[in-house]
Amino acid sequence: MRAMPERTRTDAATTAERPSGDLGRRLAARRLHLGLARRETAVRAGVAPSYLKYLEEHPGASPNRGTLLTLAAALETTVSELTGGAADLPTGLGEAARSPEFTELSTDECRSLLGTHGVGRIAVSTPSAPVVVPVNYSVVDGAIVFRTASGATPSLASGHQVAFEVDRIDDAFSSGWSVLACGPAHTVTDPDETRRLDERAYTAPWAGGHRDLWMRIEPRTITGRRITV
Repeated sequence: MRAMPERTRTDAATTAERPSGDLGRRLAARRLHLGLARRETAVRAGVAPSYLKYLEEHPGASPNRGTLLTLAAALETTVSELTGGAADLPTGLGEAARSPEFTELSTDECRSLLGTHGVGRIAVSTPSAPVVVPVNYSVVDGAIVFRTASGATPSLASGHQVAFEVDRIDDAFSSGWSVLACGPAHTVTDPDETRRLDERAYTAPWAGGHRDLWMRIEPRTITGRRITV
């Protein structure tokens, strides 16, 4: 069975709460990531729920820095992250925590994290050099699947052993995790399997365009690590 994203108590409200503007989208995305309802977030930040609703739904909203600081604290992030100041910066620029704990993840934990979907990086051998590229992926029946275009770099993985990596970094808390899956990749050519993936795959390529070539990676080894404070 394909791993599905965990439902939270905010699921029912997401269709009614339409964030607008960069700040609004980042506020809503962060609280939904934490599984927080709008009212609960407002209580944490010490602001009125109606004001948080205004911030999320009005593109021109411009709260003062004090409000941004309390919202960032309530959402366990930074003002820079909420306002988009870190959008073009790589993750992991924050200072290391004083007492970090480094642990190996079990195979089950790795599979669970891998099954959350999103964007991963595939390492592919090319005639000139190894190349690492990001792809939008899903997990279907334990296999990593993604769509690409014929001749694109990810398609060169067909018939070869590859490495596939996903991670999440929380700069605000100097913590995160990474999972590495290794195994053979191949192009999906069976029409029935292609149709099944079209129906069951969770994410579509952000790159857009005509990308109807399905690739499948069968993990032979899966390892992972986590850094916590």
